[in-house]
Amino acid sequence: TSKNLVRTSFECTRDLSANDCSKCLQSAIGDIPSCCYASIGARVWSRSCYLRYEFYPFYLGEIESTSSSTNQGGKNKSSKIWMITAIAVGVVLVIIIIIFYLCFIRNWQRKNGQGNISNNFPFIDIGSLCVATKNFSDSNKLGQGGFGPVYKGILSDGMEVAIKRLSTCSEQGSEEFINEVMLILKLQHKNLVKLLGFCVDGEEKLLVYEYLPNGSLDVVLFEESAHLDWTKRVDIINGIARGVLYLHEDSRLQIIHRDLKASNILLDCDMNPKISDFGMARIFAGSEGEANTTTIVGTYGYMAPEYAMEGLYSIKSDVFGFGVLLLEIITGKRNAGFCYSKSTSSLLAYAWHLWNNGKGLELRDPLLLSCPEDQFLTYMNIGLLCVQEDAYDRPTMSSVVLMLMNESVMLCQPEKPPFSVGRLNVIDPNVLDLEEYSVNLLTISDILPV
Repeated sequence: TSKNLVRTSFECTRDLSANDCSKCLQSAIGDIPSCCYASIGARVWSRSCYLRYEFYPFYLGEIESTSSSTNQGGKNKSSKIWMITAIAVGVVLVIIIIIFYLCFIRNWQRKNGQGNISNNFPFIDIGSLCVATKNFSDSNKLGQGGFGPVYKGILSDGMEVAIKRLSTCSEQGSEEFINEVMLILKLQHKNLVKLLGFCVDGEEKLLVYEYLPNGSLDVVLFEESAHLDWTKRVDIINGIARGVLYLHEDSRLQIIHRDLKASNILLDCDMNPKISDFGMARIFAGSEGEANTTTIVGTYGYMAPEYAMEGLYSIKSDVFGFGVLLLEIITGKRNAGFCYSKSTSSLLAYAWHLWNNGKGLELRDPLLLSCPEDQFLTYMNIGLLCVQEDAYDRPTMSSVVLMLMNESVMLCQPEKPPFSVGRLNVIDPNVLDLEEYSVNLLTISDILPV
């Protein structure tokens, strides 16, 4: 009823802003309990505002004296106030919804390994990649990497790409995936594979690279070696060396690849080499010289002994892997599974034996018999320097590039390489049986001291 209504009136001086007026009235309302608790009405004055409330219509006379047009104007004004209030409330609600949505998206990206990547280069949706690869058809499969298969794809704009699909049962999880993406984002060099985009969709994680039509070096070298003459092999060795040097010294970060091997070297249409697969790579900060890990990852045959046995890795670990690659390229033979005789259980041991006996030219790939002998021996010398057993004795990649590019540089005599990593071998250095053995491609998982 009208008797239960509370009538209020409040005013502010004209010098106050709307915000200051509101604060003044709130202060006046806060004073009511202390001054007028038992009253049925009250009047509160302050320096800049006035507040009154009553249970009777103390401004009734004013209302009754107003004309009908004034009443209508009051209704219109009241309607405008309600409309403004409704709009303001709606805007606030929309802002709150947007904030919650952005927080949800950020949390989802973190959980799905997307993080801050998508702001740096294109995110490609899974549907486009399915279409590009004919739903990851076996006919589009280029090969099998350490963390999953690689497919050839054609995007909607006609661009050919290579798509690395991370296996859901692979050891490379979100951390390694993000590591590979963030690393490659920071790398720009003609001898490093170019990353074009990525995709994260639930358990699916994919990387989209430039397509390199000549595939990986291991296929061309060990299965189609007739395509590689000496000049081309020299160009490939020098290109790989420049790429590794960039990782170690010329990029913004010092990066240890940790998995240099023939299958991770891709060849473009002109047979220029590009280093790929940075899932194992690690960043070195500042003056950090080496690091230690309890999880040994990589490929036996290319792993430095201190890394395979003790988990120690440094830039010299990559130098060792490069040295193995160099010797494989000039011989056309794999180090892994190589067994020429009872006393030479690896390509490194065989190369060392020939070098020590002044028979280095016998290491040549039979397809390279017409190559310059002095240059071949120089490259063999550099390869053996890179695979010396003591990491301290190995050259840095800057020294390696200098030796490769400058024939006038005097080369040191190499020390003994590790004859075996990952298995126990008893070798009689006085016996050289030239009886050939079959190649053993068995993967050895137990690491035993030499």
